[in-house]
Amino acid sequence: MTNKQHPLGSGFTAASTTTDVLAGIDLSGRTAVVTAGHVGLGIETTRALSAAGATVLVGSRDTRRAAAAVAGIDRVEVGQLDLLDPASVDAFAARYLDSGRPLHMLINNAGIMGSPLVRDARGYESQFATNHLGHFQLTRALLPALRSAGGARVVGLSSWGHHLSDICWDDMHFERGPYDGMVGYGQSKTANVLFAVELDRRYADDGIHAYALHPGGILGTNLAPWLTEDDWHAMGLVDDAGQPVIDPDRDMKTPQQGASTTVWAATSPMLADIGGVYLQNNDIAPLEDITEPITIDFGSGPIEMTHGVTRYAVDPDSAARLWKVSEEAI
Repeated sequence: MTNKQHPLGSGFTAASTTTDVLAGIDLSGRTAVVTAGHVGLGIETTRALSAAGATVLVGSRDTRRAAAAVAGIDRVEVGQLDLLDPASVDAFAARYLDSGRPLHMLINNAGIMGSPLVRDARGYESQFATNHLGHFQLTRALLPALRSAGGARVVGLSSWGHHLSDICWDDMHFERGPYDGMVGYGQSKTANVLFAVELDRRYADDGIHAYALHPGGILGTNLAPWLTEDDWHAMGLVDDAGQPVIDPDRDMKTPQQGASTTVWAATSPMLADIGGVYLQNNDIAPLEDITEPITIDFGSGPIEMTHGVTRYAVDPDSAARLWKVSEEAI
């Protein structure tokens, strides 16, 4: 396996914000799609790209709510998109292609975490279906617009949570074995990284580069509304007063800091000739020696985040296998 996971020394840090990484970058005339770009890290990404001059199309299940959230942000449009509904994904992509616009940045931002077992209409486990399959289908459908950009980037929000599970190849949708919501989440986040690896391998020659990233630990993103304040406290993300702990060096960030790696991935000139990599803290993350998932008891105290990506999440053979499985699934 060729190791592409070599930090560049970007000059940015865990504390850098979207404003920091976009300094001097002009996105005038460029268009971005941001799934769930009206909430959490998504709206910070939307604001930042708009402030740099881009036009942003936000994909949302609830267009009325999304339109209210992005009101007042320049050059932002809203389109109906439900990642669990294949017909909705296809319709969103068809509307975009019919507009004739190139697509310079596709930010696959939407996601859910640690949910109880829910299945979509196809019987697929909802975290894998939302976090991976919906974005897989959307990206493939938008390939003509990405190609026509003459240089495009696809950015997927993975997570350190990929350490919690490799792809469960023999029971991907938990139809036979017991269900653990965090294992399901970990699998979906590993899928995000593998998707970037294979997407870049297939389409780099068409000018399309792909990235996956860990944004950091950020509260207020609506990622896991079923978790309680006690759960967040047990993970060390809120203090005794119930306020978010902000300590970027320990991976606890503000939304502006958390969204910075997304924006850096989508715009940095340093990545012009590099893709298929996992990013963290506005740089390429190092490759870890970890070959097996990590088991964590979320009630046992603060989580110690390692800095890097597991070997199984960037394995090119697994990436090609997942692509084939995903094509069959959709």
